[in-house]
Order: sequence, then C-alpha cells, then structure tokens
Amino acid sequence: MKRVALITGGTRGIGFGIATQLAKDGFNLAVNGTRPEEAVQAAIDELKALGATVIYCRGSIASSADRKNMISSVREHYGALHILVNNAGIAPRERKDILDATEESYDEVMTTNLKGCYFLTQQAANWMIEQKQNDTAFSGCIINVSSISATVASVNRGEYCLSKAGLSMATQLFAVRLGEFNIPVYEVRPGIIRTDMTAGVKEKYDKLIGEGLCVQQRWGEPEDVGKVVAALAKGDFLYSTGQVIMADGGMTIPRL
Repeated sequence: MKRVALITGGTRGIGFGIATQLAKDGFNLAVNGTRPEEAVQAAIDELKALGATVIYCRGSIASSADRKNMISSVREHYGALHILVNNAGIAPRERKDILDATEESYDEVMTTNLKGCYFLTQQAANWMIEQKQNDTAFSGCIINVSSISATVASVNRGEYCLSKAGLSMATQLFAVRLGEFNIPVYEVRPGIIRTDMTAGVKEKYDKLIGEGLCVQQRWGEPEDVGKVVAALAKGDFLYSTGQVIMADGGMTIPRL
C-alpha cells in the first residue's frame, strides 16, 4: 500500500516541486490550493502521469472549515494520512516598512502562515496518533516548510518574518508533543527559490546572487526543496525530530 501525503499549496511553486518529488518516490497525494479545480488540472495530470493517485482539496488553510474539509477529504478517499507537508503561505500584499505596516496585513499573513498551519497540524497529528494506536507499524511525519525569514530580518515584510519564526517554534512544540508516538516533525527552510512568488524581485536577486549572496551562486529551484522534503518523508532522518534542514545554497552561513 502506498503512503499518503497531504501538501498544502501543492499545485504551484515550491509545493508543486514537493508534490512532484513525492509522486516520483511512490507516494499517493492530496494537494491543496485555493484556485478552482480546472485551473490546477494540468498540474494534477502531471502528478498522475508520475504514477500517483491524486486528489485536489480546494480551500484556504486560514479557514477552520476548509482545514476540516481537507482532512475529511483525505480520510474519505484514502482512509489514511502518513505525511503532512505544511507548505502553503502568503507574502504581504504590499511590502511596507514595519513603521508603516497595517494590522490588516499582519492579521492576514499570520492567520494563513502560522495559525492555519498550527491548527491543520493539530488535526493531522491527532489522526496520526489514532492510526499509530490502531497499527503499531504506522509510520508518519509532519514537515513544515518555513523560510530563511524565520531568522533573517526583512524590515519591509515583518509580518512574514514573524509568521515563519512562529512556525519554527511550532515545529519544536509538535516534535516534543509527538515524540512519545514516534511521529517526527521537521522544518525545512528554503532560501531564494525561483517561483511565481519571487518573480517580481527577480532582477534584484539576480544581482545579489551574482555578487555572492549565496555560497552556491544560483537560484534555488522548487525541486531542490522537493528532494529535501522527500528524504524526510521517506524516513531517511528518523532520529532527527525537531531539526531544521536548510535549503538556501549556503546563504545563511556567516561569512567575513
């Protein structure tokens, strides 16, 4: 029986890179997104062509009702969930200095990037515990995709940085709580990844990367993150719960 992975934000960007690698590695998938199903059909077909069974769970992780529906859809279709990948997230609609940022932007970003992940993890974790209690051979894990912004300050998008720093602590909290059930929880921190979210700042980062911002002088690709997540999902790091895996091309190595 194939193991099942739920990937939030799994139809584009980093999430699609993760879904693609998991499909290649033999997982069945539930991919979440907010777009209408017809808009993501090409991505779903691409994943199915890799041999995976795929269902689309439309909804916003910021919505309590949508989170419940996601888990219900996976339960109804597969009857099991082995891997939760908390990947979905948003940037501020406008990058504003923290001296000018609005409460509306703060609430929107934090509700999606932190609160949504926190409570979706709670639901998935309780189901994983139930599965573990019913079958001692059950093997599951939770993988949070945060960002270098968890520790690298950007004063023009403070709410995003705070949301990722909070997600980093959530990783540790759930790792500690789920330890007794042998359900590891990990954090993956991507650096500058080539996606639609970063398309608007391509010229800026082309220049910075060329000037040595990263040790490895190239953009990261969604597949770079996908391979890290897949290694965790397959169980290659079973004794490393609560740990952070960087996928940033060496950007955050302190250098003189």
